[in-house]
Order: sequence, then structure tokens, then C-alpha cells
Amino acid sequence: MNLSKFIYSNSAYFFVLFFLLALWAFWPGYFGRLDSDIPSRIHIHGISMTLWCLMLISQALLIRFRKEQLHSIIGRFSYILVPIILISGFHTGHVSIAGLNLSEGNYYSSIALIFNSLIVFGILYGLAIYHRKTPLVHARYMICTIFPMLTPLTDRLVYNNFPFVIGFLPTINGTPMVWLVGFVIADLILISLVMWDWRQRKQFNVFPMALGLLLTYHISVTFFYRLSWWQSIGDWIMGLPLS
Repeated sequence: MNLSKFIYSNSAYFFVLFFLLALWAFWPGYFGRLDSDIPSRIHIHGISMTLWCLMLISQALLIRFRKEQLHSIIGRFSYILVPIILISGFHTGHVSIAGLNLSEGNYYSSIALIFNSLIVFGILYGLAIYHRKTPLVHARYMICTIFPMLTPLTDRLVYNNFPFVIGFLPTINGTPMVWLVGFVIADLILISLVMWDWRQRKQFNVFPMALGLLLTYHISVTFFYRLSWWQSIGDWIMGLPLS
């Protein structure tokens, strides 16, 4: 099947699947306890990410049914939504990591896991907007914005539903590298898309770029925690008066 046609016709299903996985992953900690006392920062991030998922689904459907003008109008809402996602994600991550002990093995890797995913998400979104007048490129980059956000889902799904997986994973100073599950899934999907796109269009641009960004992010989480310069960056981030 032609990949471009597949994206236009079926990307909404991909986004729906991601949203359903997000509901499943975050149900115990968020969606299933909305009537409890949850900090406003969590609500802001949860609502903004929910709106992002719903926007991706609706935008894909609008393109499928050739409602380009409405697609463009709704797309402008992302100029407000994405900064909210980035700011609320940064704030939520900052508070979460501030609760960790500096001596814990996953302290500096957690900094990379949360903050670098926001950076990659922001870059991919920015590239999608930059290429908004080139539909084939724009659509591919919008699909790729999902991948930096996959690990928060897989981490929770593993801990809550598939804990037997944890015993097979390597550790950092005793802390299981559960994020590797999400990393491997995202990388395998992107590698498949790279190969699919190359076979059909002989183009080596969007998906390889996304894969390179994602691999850099994954390397930063898995290895940078040992490096003094990354520890200095992490200390500076956590020294910001946000918690």
C-alpha cells in the first residue's frame, strides 16, 4: 500500500489507538480519580495532552474527508495548546523529579527522560508547522510528535499491568530501565516507516530526521546520567524555582 495514501486514510486510527492507550495508562493515576484532590498543574497538563490527542484525531479525520479549511482553522489552536503542553509538562516534571533523592540511580536519567522528551516533541511540532504548506511532509511530522510521548504510557502500563517484564530489563544502580520498552517500540515503528517511505518515494527526510532526534533522546536517557556536564545541566534545571 502507498504510505502517503495510508497516512491520509488511516492516521486517525493510529491516533485513536494512542489515545486509548493513554486512557488505559493514566486511568489509575489520573482519569480514574478526577474527583480526588489533584494539583492544578496535573490538571493543566492532563487536559492539554487530552486536547492534543483529540486534535490529532480530528485533524486526521478532517484531511481524510477533505475539510482542509476547517483543518487549517483548528490547527491554529495548536499555537496556544503546544506551549501550554511544554510549560505544564516542564513544571510537572520538575515537581516530580524534585521528589527524588539525588542519590537515587535514576535521578539524572529521569531529568533526561522528562525534559528531553519535551524538547524533541517541540522540535517535531515546529518542523510540522514549518512544513504546513507541504501536506505530505507536514502529516509525517505530526505523526512523529506521538513518539516522544510514548514512554509515559508504556512505563505505566508495564508497572501496572505487565510487571513481569521488569525482571528482564537492565538497571541503573538498581533502578529498572522500564523506559526501554517504549524506546524500542517507538524506534521499531519509525524504522519501519523509514523503510516503507524509502521503498516507495526514494526519499530520506522526515522519518529519518525523527528517528535521529528520537535516538539522541534515548541515548541521553540511557547514558548521559554518568557524564558530569549532563549532571551540571540537570542541577541547573532542578535549581530553577518552579517546584
